[in-house]
Amino acid sequence: MPGWMENATRKPYPSDVTDDEWAFVAPYLALVREDAAQRKYPLREVFNGLRYIVKTGGQWRWMPHDLPPWPTVYQQTRRWLAAGCFEEILHDLRALVRVAEGRRPQPSAVILDSQTLQSTPESGAHGGYDGYKRRKGSKVHAAVDTLGHLLALVATPANAQDRAQVADLSRRVQAVTDASVTSAFVDQAYSGPIPAADAAAHGIHLDVVKLSEAKHGFVLLPPRWVVERSFAWKTRFRRLVRDYERRLTVLAGLHLVAFACLDLARAVPYLALW
Repeated sequence: MPGWMENATRKPYPSDVTDDEWAFVAPYLALVREDAAQRKYPLREVFNGLRYIVKTGGQWRWMPHDLPPWPTVYQQTRRWLAAGCFEEILHDLRALVRVAEGRRPQPSAVILDSQTLQSTPESGAHGGYDGYKRRKGSKVHAAVDTLGHLLALVATPANAQDRAQVADLSRRVQAVTDASVTSAFVDQAYSGPIPAADAAAHGIHLDVVKLSEAKHGFVLLPPRWVVERSFAWKTRFRRLVRDYERRLTVLAGLHLVAFACLDLARAVPYLALW
């Protein structure tokens, strides 16, 4: 597409990556050299196309004409997800911000929770019915540290039990933190001996915060609200308000993209330290 390449200047979108942010993420996203023969479009513009879709909730085929074609952006996104690029970005950004804010690079406590996303015609095939929320859809299970940084994420049909994901989340958390986590705060959906044993098998004590305990006078609750704030942050990315994806792996991957964008913006004041 030589004509497109010659028109290198365009009016920026609010979702575009900034110069400081791009300087940080470019090494993670460069799976091949910038001058590789198969690369027709600037990698930064491909990433801007992905950010546009996730932020605005637009359809892939409705990609603006002044961004790379949607098949190019979609295929490169699948390559990035398969290579684990955004997990690496999240890992390093988390450590950078924690150290800059006077914390240890790796957390010792996490919060586990889930969020149910309504199905759409595209995602209905893998959806399940969440009896508690009374909706059909998919469920995103997440583990965040006490500052709200994402550590692990799993997407399942909405009928999957929260407690059944404890083992997988605990394993993923310990893998990305060098087994530094010793406790996890959860709600009553994770109560019972089986999830406690699943967490203990990975060296994590499950601390169930019961609602009845919170209602007796003033009680300083463990920071379970932090994960709810993280879920609220990611709803600013309209693609994640519902499940629009045909594959659960893509749904989980786009959540990683959104959290990487959130952490990038949060880390901007500290990027000079990197």
